[in-house]
Amino acid sequence: MAGLFDKQADLYLDARPNYPSEWFSKLADLTDHHDLAWDAATGNGQAALAVAEHYERVIATDVSESQLKLATPHPRISYHHTPQSMTDDELVELIGGENSVDLITVAQGVHWFDLPRFYAVATRLLRKPGGIIAVWGYNDVIVSPEFDPIQYRFHATTLPFWKYPYIQHIFDSYEALPFPFESVGMGSEGKPLKLEMPKTTSFEGIMRMFKSWSSIVTAREKGVELLPESLVRELEQAWGGADVIRPVVYKAFMIAGKVRV
Repeated sequence: MAGLFDKQADLYLDARPNYPSEWFSKLADLTDHHDLAWDAATGNGQAALAVAEHYERVIATDVSESQLKLATPHPRISYHHTPQSMTDDELVELIGGENSVDLITVAQGVHWFDLPRFYAVATRLLRKPGGIIAVWGYNDVIVSPEFDPIQYRFHATTLPFWKYPYIQHIFDSYEALPFPFESVGMGSEGKPLKLEMPKTTSFEGIMRMFKSWSSIVTAREKGVELLPESLVRELEQAWGGADVIRPVVYKAFMIAGKVRV
């Protein structure tokens, strides 16, 4: 899915929810060591920054150069562009070698991957025993009884413009996502851990989140505007006005595990 988020990288930077710090504390408690972590599909580094609070070194990788250009520098994080042409052996060497990684994270991204290939690389990299892999995503935001029916109607218009079958895993809350690792008590294959991410945001913030969807860009490239001014005005009225700041809740889901031995 290289390039899928390049055109809205700046929107993606500040539109998405913040992952709760306690998620990373719980994951860190599950690993035996805290030397090296790999944040795959790091985007602008949002998850990597939180991982770096618990690990000495974080290798953060992405296929999108434009996303990486917006990543926040951190002394413990090393950002790397990993084009799809990179071999598995090259990727393993870049990250640290076999049996070297304490934690692998993928935030809102694993559904885009070549899963058998990624899981094979992850299995090579993870410490055995003691290494953990965690993947998570989110697919819904709860605002208010006035706003939500309009946003759901809008979301329905985006469905023809998503990349299938990849996005279906998000729509299904990772319930059908293959995950060939042993459960560590934070979700498992077929039974993701259901989570919530509270966020306080403005109407502009929620609109930037909508505009960061890849389906919006894909539709626009095909001459279809899914967010016409009339719909934006309707959403703004239901929000309560452009100047109103609201608490919202993102619905999230996580699966974590370790290599089966």
